[in-house]
Amino acid sequence: MDRHTPEQRRKNMRAVKNKGSNIERILRKELWARGYRYRKNYSKVEGKPDIAFVGKKIAIFADSEFWHGKDWDNKKHEIKSNKEFWYNKIEANIKRDIIVNQILEKAGWRVLRFWGKEILSNPKKCVQLIERVLLNDI
Repeated sequence: MDRHTPEQRRKNMRAVKNKGSNIERILRKELWARGYRYRKNYSKVEGKPDIAFVGKKIAIFADSEFWHGKDWDNKKHEIKSNKEFWYNKIEANIKRDIIVNQILEKAGWRVLRFWGKEILSNPKKCVQLIERVLLNDI
């Protein structure tokens, strides 16, 4: 059972940002400190990547585990209330992410996706991977 009243839960969920989240800011700050310049929430390509290197055609997404369904087959059983809504919402997000990846890759973009906890625990490692892609090492 949910520990919050429906009103409290609604307020919490409305406060969740769809851009400018903490994980995005951490990743952007690390890139900026290393001298990389990029576009934020680039709306001219599918999916509006959180970070885009337009000239190099690199799209980067910082995905939170809940909203993007990390380990969904196991985690979905943890949802206690309004299950039908959340199952549909998160499964639609997972499908949309796959479609966005396909569209971008077909258009010649490299797509990198990082989980929020991955960014929080080791942002330097995430940025090192981005650097390798930027420098065409992989």
